[in-house]
Parts: sequence; C-alpha cells; structure tokens
Amino acid sequence: MPFYDLAGRTAKELFAGVTTQTFWGDKMLLSWVTLEPHAVAPAHSHPHEQAGVVFSGALDFTIGGETRTLRPGDMYLAPGDVVHEAHAGSEGCVVLEIFSPVRELLQY
Repeated sequence: MPFYDLAGRTAKELFAGVTTQTFWGDKMLLSWVTLEPHAVAPAHSHPHEQAGVVFSGALDFTIGGETRTLRPGDMYLAPGDVVHEAHAGSEGCVVLEIFSPVRELLQY
C-alpha cells in the first residue's frame, strides 16, 4: 500500500517522553518522532544511516561529539555506527527521521 495516515498509526514509546509512528518499505523506514519538552533520546548508535528534518520546536542534536541546536527546517545525517543523541527544548520537538536500511526494531 503506497499511502498511509499518520493519525491512524499508533505511537510507540522509544524513551521517556519520546514516541514514534513508523512507516516502511523494502529499503527505508520513516519515523515521525515526537519529543515532549526536555525529553532525551540518550546516546546510542546503530548500523543504519539516520537522516532527519525538524518540523517544530527545537532540539540539541549531537552526532559524533558535535552538537548543534536544530529548529524547523534544519536537517541532520547520522552515519551508521556513529554515536548520536538528542535533547528536546522547552517546547518539545517534532522530527521526521529516515532510516536506511529498514531498522527492524522500529517496525511495529
């Protein structure tokens, strides 16, 4: 099926205050991530490439030891196996993330 409805997809909690709604094909996965105010996605790595676009709010994103404050329209690319983490600002944040290849952990 080529079309999906975000409102119809159940959210899954990844970390305290961090939820995702995912959609995937054969070679990539889209993840609509909502971070509550001051929520943290702790430092981690995985073999998948991870790109993202901030849609609302702000977050401090660290990739390989470099931190940037990202706001709507800002993008990032975390290469596979590189440690990264995110800290949402006081208003929270919404991000669309893309993983390649499909990250099985996020299929639900």
